[in-house]
Amino acid sequence: MIFDFYLIPPLTKFVNLQPRSNAVYSIMDKFIVSARKYRPQLFNTVVGQAHITTTLKNAIKNQQLAHAFLFCGPRGVGKTTCARILAKTINCQNITANGEACNTCQSCISFNRGTSLNIHELDAASNNSVDDIRNLVDQVRFQPQAGKYKVYIVDEVHMLSSSAFNAFLKTLEEPPPYAIFILATTEKHKILPTILSRCQIFDFKRITNNDTVEHLQEIVGKEQIKAEKAALQIIAQKSEGCMRDSLSILDKIVSFTNGVVTYANTLEHLNILDHDYYFKLLDTQLQQDMGGGMLLFDEINRKGFEGDMFLNGYAEFIRNLLVCKNAKAARLLDVVEGLEERYTKGAANVQAGYLVGALNILNEAEINYKMARNKRLHVELALIKLCFLQQAIDLTYDNQAGSIVKKKRVNGPIAYKITPIPSIKIVDNAPAPIKPAAANTDSKAPLFIEPSAVPQTIQPTATAEIAGQSTFTHNLAATAAVKTTAAPTTTGPKKSLLQSFRDKNALEVKEDEKTAITITLESLTEKWASYTEKLKLAQKNSVVTVFNIAQIQVVNDSHFMITVSTSLQQKFIEQEKIDLLDYLKTEYCNKHIGFSFSIEVLADDGSITEVPLTNREKFQRMVQDNPLIKELKDRLKLEMDF
Repeated sequence: MIFDFYLIPPLTKFVNLQPRSNAVYSIMDKFIVSARKYRPQLFNTVVGQAHITTTLKNAIKNQQLAHAFLFCGPRGVGKTTCARILAKTINCQNITANGEACNTCQSCISFNRGTSLNIHELDAASNNSVDDIRNLVDQVRFQPQAGKYKVYIVDEVHMLSSSAFNAFLKTLEEPPPYAIFILATTEKHKILPTILSRCQIFDFKRITNNDTVEHLQEIVGKEQIKAEKAALQIIAQKSEGCMRDSLSILDKIVSFTNGVVTYANTLEHLNILDHDYYFKLLDTQLQQDMGGGMLLFDEINRKGFEGDMFLNGYAEFIRNLLVCKNAKAARLLDVVEGLEERYTKGAANVQAGYLVGALNILNEAEINYKMARNKRLHVELALIKLCFLQQAIDLTYDNQAGSIVKKKRVNGPIAYKITPIPSIKIVDNAPAPIKPAAANTDSKAPLFIEPSAVPQTIQPTATAEIAGQSTFTHNLAATAAVKTTAAPTTTGPKKSLLQSFRDKNALEVKEDEKTAITITLESLTEKWASYTEKLKLAQKNSVVTVFNIAQIQVVNDSHFMITVSTSLQQKFIEQEKIDLLDYLKTEYCNKHIGFSFSIEVLADDGSITEVPLTNREKFQRMVQDNPLIKELKDRLKLEMDF
């Protein structure tokens, strides 16, 4: 009795708690998230993937199903949904005329209830080992108990290991006729090429904002929720083409607002800054009101908006304004319905150059935001740059050209100011000495200056005539010129700068007076041979060989042609180009000597070059000479390792 007394109370409590737990579970099971509740069950209900659903329906109607499919694309666009619909449709017992499942047969009913034995789903993210794939392969061997096909849906297939992929290759290439594999992934580039070549690939695209808004409006109507279209457009923009995300956001906002979804509470819940702030901020920057822009950002910051979110939103705002500048690109404007006119008017008041510069500054600020230690100062610095961007660009509109051009700081180009050195000319017969000129003497009159020393190569009576700038001549005219009477001497005072210029010019004149020697083929051949001997002494054997092979031909008095057979020979000669030209210019007293190349392939002399035989060719040659070798190979069943 004592044992029963202590046993009954716990048992009674356990019995009393059981109905409560069932009641709790039943209440929780009533709510299903919209992403699961409104998951498409037919191809026609899939949003934004008409190019894929049409292809699959036609393949089912024409009985042209592949044995392996690969569905790839961004997240939340319907890859797994289409895989399930395809699996249900191909096993349907009463397929409709347009290739849809009937949803009334036993196969469709069991699939909708989740009790179908012909459809197997594998999450490759958690089952990515070789053993998991081997278990799947073992299941493929058994035929379906009911229905035509056994369908295996492998989600996130890119998470499989390399060994698992290799274990899956043979089965994927040649599966049984009743097995169909549907692989789904968001990262197609991570899948082995051998897997890709065995599948029929379908690329899913992002769902457009218009398709998302239409689908949300349909769901809102079924759920009897009051929602503004502008709020649904914000949700579609925030989801970025992912239908699952848009439905999840809608569920959160409905819970937040008790079934009334407005534009204002959607912005508040999603923590999105209103476009009014961006228009105000743009006005302060165009007016170069740095203080107003800083205060406006402070107000935004006090509302809890992070700096990176602000930079991202403002960059998107500037992008929309830039798009409105071009009529062709205006269709790319991605804003809430009813704001197009405001954006168009705002873009008309801003120059395109300013918008491009602003986008560049905002992009750099957003990239470097994570590395900045003072986040607020980093954003404020970007706003300061934007305030003075108009002044930095400094653009003006050219009425004649009808386009925006860079403003010129001067009316015309400014030449580089230099003071040229006057030239010196040697005059053999010096004229009579010039008397001192008055203050108003013509600055262009020639002057004759007595040098302190005359080189021996010039006659004592020679004088130098200097012709230069007017200012330089005018200063020399202020002094009296004296006729040169001094005899040449070898000793004397230190030479002046003017005398140094004159001596150097006299030497150059003497060198120029040398007559240049005409290039002939005989003389050039001799010079070429002598230079080749220098190369031999320098032990440049490779270059010497090329010089001996090369052929030379005279083109004119100062130019000749070098003919070689390969570009490698040309490179060897080009390495000696500077020294060779210096040598020839000195020998011929001609500074204008030059040469060019001509590559001509040497003609085939008809000689036959023996090519070594491969192992296979050697064996075939041996078999031709002695056929018994092949018979020996066949009898002993030998395999030749060629």
